[in-house]
Parts: sequence; C-alpha cells; structure tokens
Amino acid sequence: MSKSIPSLIDMLTQLIATPSVSCTAQELDMSNRPVIDLLATWLSAIGFEIEVMPVPGYAGKYNLIATLGQGPGGLVLSGHTDTVPFNEEKWKSNPFTLTEKDQRLYGLGSCDMKGFFALAIEAAKQFVEHPFKSPLIILATADEESSMSGAQALADAGKPKARYAVIGEPTSLRPIRMHKGIMMEGIKITGRSGHSSDPSLGANALDAMHKVLGELMSFRQEMQSNYRNSAFRVDVPTLNLGCIHGGDNPNRICGQCELEYDLRPLPGMDMSVLREGIYKRVKPLEAQYDVIIDCAPIFNGIPSFETAANAELVQMAEKLTGYTADAVAFATEAPFLQSLGMETIVMGPGSIDQAHQPDEFIALDQIRPTVDILSHMIKRYCLQ
Repeated sequence: MSKSIPSLIDMLTQLIATPSVSCTAQELDMSNRPVIDLLATWLSAIGFEIEVMPVPGYAGKYNLIATLGQGPGGLVLSGHTDTVPFNEEKWKSNPFTLTEKDQRLYGLGSCDMKGFFALAIEAAKQFVEHPFKSPLIILATADEESSMSGAQALADAGKPKARYAVIGEPTSLRPIRMHKGIMMEGIKITGRSGHSSDPSLGANALDAMHKVLGELMSFRQEMQSNYRNSAFRVDVPTLNLGCIHGGDNPNRICGQCELEYDLRPLPGMDMSVLREGIYKRVKPLEAQYDVIIDCAPIFNGIPSFETAANAELVQMAEKLTGYTADAVAFATEAPFLQSLGMETIVMGPGSIDQAHQPDEFIALDQIRPTVDILSHMIKRYCLQ
C-alpha cells in the first residue's frame, strides 16, 4: 500500500483551493464531492477503508466515513467539508489560495474547518503500521453550515459506530462539552382582507399577531424563569423575534401576517416539547380573532448538547489541553454523533472569532499542538 500523501501544508492548500460553499440560496450552493474525493484519495493511500455516502434528498452532497482498524469502541475525528459563502472584495488575499502571513495561514475554511482534516490525517498517518485494537474513523460531513443534512443522514443511518468522537470545530483547542440548540420557527396567520372603514368586513391578521407576540414574550419570560445554566455566558434560553411581514396597504384590513423567530434551548430542553407549548398557547387565538394560525419549523432544528463533566473523553481532553471543558453559544453536529451512542466533545484549532469572516485564518502555533493532542487520543482510544 502506498504511503505517499501530500504534506500537511499541501493538503491544506488543496482543500482551501477546492470550493465547497453550502448555502440555502441555490445560486450559491455547491457540491462538496470534490473535497470528499480529495480526502478519500489521501486516506485510502494510507490504508483507510473508504465509504462515500450520498446524502438522501440533497443532490451533490456526500459524507465520507474512512476507517482504519477494526474491533469494538474506537475514536471518530469529525469535521464538515463545507464553508459559508464569502465576500471576495473584503478579503486581502484570494479566499481559495492558502496564504501565509504573520504566522497565520489564511484561506476560506482554514479554521472552519478544513484545516482540521489536514491535521487529523497528519496525526493518523503516524500509526498506519501499528496494530489497532479499536478503529480510528475520520468522518467528513456535508452541509453543516446550512441544513445539517449530512449529520442527520448519518444519525438516520445509524453510523458510524464508535465509543468516542471529537468534532474539530474552532475552539482554540479548548474542549467544549455543551452548547445550546437552535430552533428557527414560523407562525403564519391568515385572516380576511376588507375595507378598513368597517372592521366587520374582514378578520385582521395583524391584530391576531399582536396577541401572538404577547404570548411568545410571556413564554420567553417563563422559560427564563424556569431554566438557567451558569456554564453559558447568556445563562438562560433565548427567544428572538426576528422578522415580521403582513398586510399591503393602510386602508385594507390585513389579510395575512407572518412571523419568524429563533429559540435557543439549553441542554435538557426538548425541542418537541417547546414547539407543543407554543402551539397550545397560540392556537386558541384562532377562534378569538376568526383567523387560521399555522405554526411550522423553518428547518428541523439542532438539539442542544451536553456531555457529562466526569465523562472519560472530557477528562482526557482537559488533561491534554490544560483547560476545563466549557460551553459555547454556537451549535455543532455534536448532538447527532452523540445520538449514535458516542461520548462526544467539540475541540479544534483556530478561533470561532475568525469563522465566517473575511481573512479567515488558522494560527501556525495551533498546528503542532493539535497534531500532538490528536496523536495522544489515537494512541489512547485505538492502540492501547
């Protein structure tokens, strides 16, 4: 078997040079297959078994499950292959050209999170001739930045199977053991238009929405009174009234009004229970205002995530990094891997402050520590 793969910097150069934007706007969305093919080529060259998994219902989107070794347990090193859209005019260098400057490597996806793949492969290739007691799995997913469809497809398929998982999102190499969930929901109210001079001629959707807004604000206040977690900087669940659209003219009774809002539940809060609670509050308003009220999620949502502070993987990561495991506000694919039975943490090089920004970079002084930490984990969970 060939062991000839590019150097770490060459791998990162090629990954950055391969566009893989995912976006809810179809005109900006791209396939991630070229990135999957790059990773598959390198990993198969050092002995990994390769499975490329199409994401059902998402044309051009693929997951990669690359496995070295067999047996029970094992370690997953996971990342997403996609990037967010970008504004090239705001970059000081070409987003698709890896550029070294001031002890930093610049490029779209350098920290969020193509860089993690190059570092994971660099750590893994040291052990390809060693006997594995448990498998090492390098997992690459699709569409984390838009739909989480890749991670959802893995959860639906029930794979991969392992004991531990590290998701290499940019955390400045601080282990993260919990994050809030994300729910984006819509409420559509349909009334009847009519001449504004006589309210009895119609049913005003804006009047009904005013009451709905009051119910949502009361619900928010109750949530924040009942749930709190001091590990988070914002230690309560949040509900943000994001945008509202309704009506068409001042002298017409508003026939339709739509609201979209964002809800961030804490660990331990069930999304289906929250949706049902809101539904039960607003649905009775139909009869009061003679309207139709439809509640629907904008997307399926991302559950909140928590791994116990005394979990083996958490304690291992704390020992290796010197940091106490923390909580973050942003969501990841962690709950999907956790649902497969894996002890899961989020930990990777680079800072979330650089993610989704022009001139995204990964600092050079993060590279060797990341490889060393991943190497220790591979030894502990796959070889010993």
